[in-house]
Amino acid sequence: MQRTLEPEVMDTAEEAEAYASMDHREANRAFVDRLFELGAHGSMLDIGTGPGQILLAICERDPKATVLGVDLAERMLRVARRLRDASRHAHRIELRRADAKALDLAAGGFDTVLSNTILHHIPDPVPFLREAFRVLRPGGVLLIRDLLRPDSPEAANALVTQHASDATPEQRELFRASLHASLTQDELRSAARAAGLWRFEITQDSDRHVSIQIAAAGDL
Repeated sequence: MQRTLEPEVMDTAEEAEAYASMDHREANRAFVDRLFELGAHGSMLDIGTGPGQILLAICERDPKATVLGVDLAERMLRVARRLRDASRHAHRIELRRADAKALDLAAGGFDTVLSNTILHHIPDPVPFLREAFRVLRPGGVLLIRDLLRPDSPEAANALVTQHASDATPEQRELFRASLHASLTQDELRSAARAAGLWRFEITQDSDRHVSIQIAAAGDL
């Protein structure tokens, strides 16, 4: 199945609220579990934070973590700010508008860099991956997870039926479009190499998720 791109930025109020209202709890829990298995700690950057739900989950897990969430969509950030301000972790969470492909952040400034399901919104993943690796300190943890593009439209439809049967028609179409816009494992591996990543691993995490990950290795 050929890749069909989605809009890079989900920046209407309707899109932001629809995405935030989808039930991502199981996938988010698995993502945060993997993040800490890899040794996540310290100052963390979430690229493409969306409604910021993963930031809240990180703060629940690690009382010492400080997290910066960036997103290009101001509407998404409004939702994230609302959720942050209603939580008991607001003092440890910063939110900024930023382009994942050109981060105005110092090189090596974060112990942990993470991103969950924004790769399929980016036409060329290489600049994004290069930036994510640039701001990671040597020996730090990297986890970039996204949807995995199925082999056929029929396989994509089956995943939508299996995982979004209780969602609204609009949410099911959003999920289907995201599957069509995602990368294959080979495409992701090639992009990571082109971006200059090293010591990374590609893992298929479920029937619909794939990750680039780098475990903590101490100072290099």
